[in-house]
Amino acid sequence: MSDKSKDYSALLDPAVVSKLKTLELKAKYVVEGFMVGHHKSPYHGFSAEFSEHRPYNQGDPIRNIDWKAYAKTERFYIKQFEDETNLISHIILDSSASMNFKRAGSISKFEYGKILAASLSYLLINQQDAVGFTLFSDALNVYLPPKANRVYLKEILTKVNNARPGEKTSTEKCLVEVARKIKKKGLIVIISDFFDDLDSIITALKLFHYKKNEVIVFQILDDAEIDFSFYKDSVFVDMETAEELTTQPYQIQKSYQTAMKEFLSNLSNQCLNHGIDYNLITTTTPFDKALFSYFRKRSKMN
Repeated sequence: MSDKSKDYSALLDPAVVSKLKTLELKAKYVVEGFMVGHHKSPYHGFSAEFSEHRPYNQGDPIRNIDWKAYAKTERFYIKQFEDETNLISHIILDSSASMNFKRAGSISKFEYGKILAASLSYLLINQQDAVGFTLFSDALNVYLPPKANRVYLKEILTKVNNARPGEKTSTEKCLVEVARKIKKKGLIVIISDFFDDLDSIITALKLFHYKKNEVIVFQILDDAEIDFSFYKDSVFVDMETAEELTTQPYQIQKSYQTAMKEFLSNLSNQCLNHGIDYNLITTTTPFDKALFSYFRKRSKMN
């Protein structure tokens, strides 16, 4: 791997990416960093079946990637003189108040979600695929139907960039409303902390799957929400209801961890049982994990 590709790989660290100036620049560097960093050994194990291909090189149009080749080799190849298009995708981002949580020195769940949504939009439109964007909390705050052109990418990135968290959550109501708007099957990407009633969440996700969409969810959490790593006497405030709880964290840490583990396991298992790809991502996780999950799903759909 070249020094330049190593530089790009470093930019997949959320703490580094968040310091870049514009959302479009963040999206571009996340996607290009992943493409260059992931494509390490071009022809290892490559069969004669793909003799008309060449390795992906930095700067190649992403739309020319051959997904059948990727599915077999997990490497990026360009099938010369052939473009692939036609995927319809909906990127759905949770903007409820709980998404604004962060620990000192880290980015919030919402900021992570915005960068991930922007990166996927950048990637999809550069593949000449159609992408739409939805922002929800207790209502649909933004709904952009899927389109496949570069001018539309600017509109999506503007909406993502201007998004602000700050409302309560009505996950089922909002996702059902989106599902009813979708007329053609495609890929549904949902980015949320999923802090809502589990049964209602699954009901909504099943509706997407019932309508023959492929669904991939990214549950974005702060590390502290998983391990409850608080040590001093604290006042905990519900970011959506303003309800307060004063406690010594060590007294409830074990019970909290058990309850959180059960919640995450139930959500993961329910998704698995209904053919939905589930990914747990923390705000310290490099963006390549999320993009790899997308590429894996995309290759299965080809």
